Amino acid sequence: MSWQRPDQRKFNELRPISFEREFTRFAAGSVLTRCGDTQVLCTATIQDGVPSFKQGSGSGWLTAEYRMLPGATPVRHTREFLKLSGRTQEIQRLIGRSLRASIDFEALGERTIIVDADVLQADAGTRTTSITGGYVALAEALDKLVKKGELERSPLRNQVASVSVGLLEGEPFLDLNYIEDVAAEVDFNVVMDDQLGIIEVQGTGESGTFSRDQLNQLIDLAQTGIKDLLEAQCIALS
Repeated sequence: MSWQRPDQRKFNELRPISFEREFTRFAAGSVLTRCGDTQVLCTATIQDGVPSFKQGSGSGWLTAEYRMLPGATPVRHTREFLKLSGRTQEIQRLIGRSLRASIDFEALGERTIIVDADVLQADAGTRTTSITGGYVALAEALDKLVKKGELERSPLRNQVASVSVGLLEGEPFLDLNYIEDVAAEVDFNVVMDDQLGIIEVQGTGESGTFSRDQLNQLIDLAQTGIKDLLEAQCIALS
């Protein structure tokens, strides 16, 4: 392979991943998720009641909000107030869709879960880190409801994790950092559950196209990384 990774990782190697649970005091679930130099604070809040389109259904809802703090990037990132950028809206919708795939909403009852992902430091992979860490915060919050006796059982159906993959000089690489993300001809964000079922794939040719064989290679590589992330989540929650 001609591309040399800046941090000397193998092509199929994740950046170091860690979950620092109960990072904040008041959220039902909170975790500082570190993926290499990317750091995302994920919190989960559970409130009684649901949006109007779910009222009377007996089932709950989950939504997500994503923000990048001003000092998260080398050049100050302007705060978003009333009008969110298209990128921010796209990412928080992806986080919400991904985490909703893990929930049995009838078992949750008419409650709303809000998962907040605040990027403290960005070195690419902020959306995938938000999903992987958001699951840990979500699991922690729901576990507390069960222990309090407010739920008979956890509404969690399965784990969810996410990772990026891309083509650099025609070769597949796992978990791109910023330098690699900028240089990639093709990059993907892949979300899977603990049965390795695909929840979502976002992929595009940034400066080139990709073949069907390369697509299969990228999905296989993402699956390898997600297996490791699922194991890391289990260890963090054990």
